Amino acid sequence: MTTTDTGRRFGAGPLARAAALVHTLLVVQVLTLLAGAAGIVPLVLLDRDPSNIVLAAVCAIPAGPALSAALYALRRRSTDLADLAPARAFLRGYRMNLTGVLKLWVPWLAWEAVLGINLAHGRWTIPVAAVALAAALWQANALVIASLFAFRARDTARLAAYFLVRTPLVTLGTAGLLALAAIVVLFWSEAVLALVAVVFAAALLRTARPLRSEIEERFIR
Repeated sequence: MTTTDTGRRFGAGPLARAAALVHTLLVVQVLTLLAGAAGIVPLVLLDRDPSNIVLAAVCAIPAGPALSAALYALRRRSTDLADLAPARAFLRGYRMNLTGVLKLWVPWLAWEAVLGINLAHGRWTIPVAAVALAAALWQANALVIASLFAFRARDTARLAAYFLVRTPLVTLGTAGLLALAAIVVLFWSEAVLALVAVVFAAALLRTARPLRSEIEERFIR
């Protein structure tokens, strides 16, 4: 039986495609939680006190590779309903991107922790908040690029900064996602955000489509 025949057997209609998408999202969500559990659990238990900012940054370290693997798995999602293997794609993305993502994720967390401490003590509130937001937008670009492309860390950092200006609609859309994530954490908790991590990853991937397309056209082909 050919792959095409097998695909027809599984169906190619809207319902089958929706079921395939749900399957992928659920598997990737569970794996993202497992990959980030070492940081998510203690992060949820931490009091929301300025003295815990550095500890919160340390707890967030596993989230970077976990989100990266989720982005990779969602991007590689097969259109062939007979070949649904999101777990395999997630694990492959995690292994491939672990080092590269951490090279950018850890320094960013350290920088945000410094900015957070300054904000907590009321020092230069508006400028510091603006820098923190710009750094978060840069990191979102860097995470997408590092997850989907094989650039050196310094090249990824440069491209992430370049596309903040080059693709303003992507930057604006990412800012909206970050604001929504902040609202979820503020009014509920980090645990709620972790439970919808795959939705956030999918939205980030879709928002960054112009960025991805330009990289593929200008730097890959």
